[in-house]
Formats: sequence, C-alpha cells, structure tokens
Amino acid sequence: MAPGARVAAYKVCWPEGCLGSDILAGIDSAVADGVGVLSLSLGGGAAPYYRDTVAVGAFGAAAAGVFVACSAGNSGPSGATVANSAPWVATVGAGTLDRDFPAYVTLPVRGKIVLCDRGVNARVEKGAVVKAAGGAGMVLANTAASGEELVADSHLLPAVAVGKSTGDKIRDYAQRGGRPMAMLSFGGTALGIRPSPVVAAFSSRGPNTVVPDILKPDMIGPGVNILAGWSGVKGPTGLAKDGRRTPFNIISGTSMSCPHISGLAALLKAAHPNWSPAAIKSALMTTTYTMDNTNSSLRDAAGSSPATPFGFGAGHVDPQKALSPGLVYDISTSDYVAFLCSLDYSATHIRVITKMANVSCPPRSRPGDLNYPSFSVVFRKKPTHAVRYRRELTNVGPAMAVYDVKVSGPASVGVTVTPAKLVFKKVGQKQRYYVTFESKASGAGRGKPDFGWISWASDEHVVRSPVAYTWKM
Repeated sequence: MAPGARVAAYKVCWPEGCLGSDILAGIDSAVADGVGVLSLSLGGGAAPYYRDTVAVGAFGAAAAGVFVACSAGNSGPSGATVANSAPWVATVGAGTLDRDFPAYVTLPVRGKIVLCDRGVNARVEKGAVVKAAGGAGMVLANTAASGEELVADSHLLPAVAVGKSTGDKIRDYAQRGGRPMAMLSFGGTALGIRPSPVVAAFSSRGPNTVVPDILKPDMIGPGVNILAGWSGVKGPTGLAKDGRRTPFNIISGTSMSCPHISGLAALLKAAHPNWSPAAIKSALMTTTYTMDNTNSSLRDAAGSSPATPFGFGAGHVDPQKALSPGLVYDISTSDYVAFLCSLDYSATHIRVITKMANVSCPPRSRPGDLNYPSFSVVFRKKPTHAVRYRRELTNVGPAMAVYDVKVSGPASVGVTVTPAKLVFKKVGQKQRYYVTFESKASGAGRGKPDFGWISWASDEHVVRSPVAYTWKM
C-alpha cells in the first residue's frame, strides 16, 4: 500500500504464543526507533483496557504520535466478538476483493472425492486428513455459519470450496444412494465476477463489549484471498507435514486487512505530516464507502442480508478520498485521559494505561463525548431516553467552507443537531456541534439494534459518521 515506506519488524510471537511482555517490549522498541505507523495483527480481547496489553502499549504509541492499526479478530459472524476495541487504535475488519479463483464441481462423473463440512478444524487440516485417507480430492462445503463466503487455501490435494447453497445441493446428491461421483476443474483467476466488497463472515463484529459507547470495528479493508509474499519457514498450508515451499501464498483474515490500513495511514502521514493519529483515522473513517461494485449496499458473507456498522464500522476505506477529507475529528491525549476517567477507572488503573504520574479528571465526562468519528448511542432508561453528545470538527480543507448537516436513521430515534450549519473561515479552524438522540422505541422495538448516519456536506466534501443504536433496558 505504501511501496516507498521503510519497514521494521519486531518479533513478539513464538511457537508458544504471543506474551504480553514481548508485545509491550516490541511496541516500546518501535516507538523508540521512531516509527510512524504500527501494524498489529494480534492480541486484544474483551478485557478492561488496563488489563489489555495491546491497549496499554498502543496508548503510549498514540501519545507519541504513532498511528496504531489492529485486527478486529476472526470470530465472526457472531456479534459482540470484536477485539482491540480501544479508541486510540484503528480496529480493522475484513472485506473481499473483486478477484476470484473459480473452480467447478461436476456431478456425476468418476472420482474419489470426499465431501467435508467446513467447521471448527482448520480448512487445510481437513484436506490433509482426506489425503491421508487416500482421497483424490475434496469438496469443502460451507455450513450456515459461513454462508456463501469462499476462501482460497493452499490445500495438500485438489480441493474446491463451495458456499452453503451449493453445498446443500451436493449433500443432497451424495445422499440419494447409488454411486455418487464428482470431478473437480479449475478456471484460473477472474475479476469482477461477483459483488465486492462483501464483509467477510469470519470478521469479528460489534457491539463493543468493553465500552458500548464506542462503535467498533472502525472500518474494513481487503482481507480475503490476499496474495502476498510468504516465508520459506513453512509450507503454504502451515502444516508440519507440508514439505512444499513457495515465495507467495494466499491468506485470509483480519490480519491481512490490518496491514492494508497501516499502509494507507503511512501514505496519509507522508501527505499530511502534521496530522495526529486520530486525524488520520478520522480521514480514513469519514470518507469510506458502503456500496459495492454493483451499486448495492454492502452485503454480509454470512447471510443474504445487508451488512451493518457492527460489521463494517464506518465502511470500506477509500484511499483517494481519505487524502482530502475536508474535516477531521481530532483527539488529544488529554481527551483520552478524560475518556478513561468517564469509565470510572481508578487512578491506579489510569496510570497503568497512561504512565502519567498525576492524573487529573474533569468533574463531568461521559464515554460518548469522546470526539470520535462515529457514534454508538446506548439507551439505558425507560420508557424514553435522550442522549446528548458533543463533537468538534477541524477544517483541513479550503477556507470559507460551509457545511450543512444531513441525518438519516430509524423512525424509532429522533435526532437533533445544533447548529445545523458550520462555517469555517480558515484552515485549521475548529467548530463544535451537539447531537441529541431521543429514543421513541417501545416494546419489541427496543430489543433490536438499529443504525443511521450523520453527514456534514459542502460543495466539495462529505464527512460521514455511522450511528449505532442499542437499547439496554
């Protein structure tokens, strides 16, 4: 993504796993060495931030001006699975590309092929078992958990992956009796034959269980069937029995999408060296898109329904637009400290994260008031509940820019933005606005999350923020 960048690698993982002490040492070493961007395809669970090694290390990095991107995790499509949820990191989910590797299963013809359900065991491990049992090939069929998502793997034997609907047809054929047979054939590489991007079924989802008032993940990037360089230490399957060696491999995961965003952050940092990590993240988030290459809303590979901000955050990154976002939501280290104070963390816990000897908390603060580029509104009272948040925008576009607000969302929530127009007379000027969200839901309407958008539009730019609504009553 940033071919002119210099890359430094810090080893923090071993065959036994990734120790928290090594992660912290790696982050600290990178900051001391003067890196501008950190890409962490690891760690981060649903623990308070003072117990989260990545969150603690990333805070120090962000405070030093380093942009930190982290993987959202591969525990989708279940909800509330997103990892690395600290607001000072960019939490990255995974989407598909428009490149495909078509393969075909023909029924019936001669063959010695095993039909396997995709499940808990590694996909390449299933192929290894089939080969060890004497199978000539394998059809790996998705179950409901993976939907129609197809992931390319370097199997040890000829194999074809199929979605749930095709898998159901093959299962039906195989169970009819007689002598079911199959033939596998491969169609090379194809572009643009299916809608893209699509949110990967494996990509971890919100809501954020650590702090529900912060929407996570932040965005998605390419993370499915990524072709890239491969170490010669292991074979392409990663299995001990795989003696093959290759300089390239195809891998899927949020560990693939995270480096894409890291590279884009490096490009933005080079173009705008004075921007803070929060400003860079804001530029990436507020310029995303949520329509695929067929001009339809982004879909979820785990089902037929449209994806939501719990899956894609603000949307899929758009590098060109991110270079000129118009406005950004900036966040200082003191803002993050106020955010930690709003979580009712003790002074000791805050010092663990910030490494500050003295912590001064403002008299009143709420998690949702953090100047974040997205909104997560949690209604906690009956029967109606109003939540008021404040935000501040910084003009990084032309002087004398005028922005008008546009709000979209469910009928179950009333949204009022004050003021409805922002005028920026000069570059670097800041303007504050307030949003009041009022729940109008009743009965069953309070049980299901809903979503909307708040956009500020000028003649040249659209600065858009997703809004997630949840009811905890």
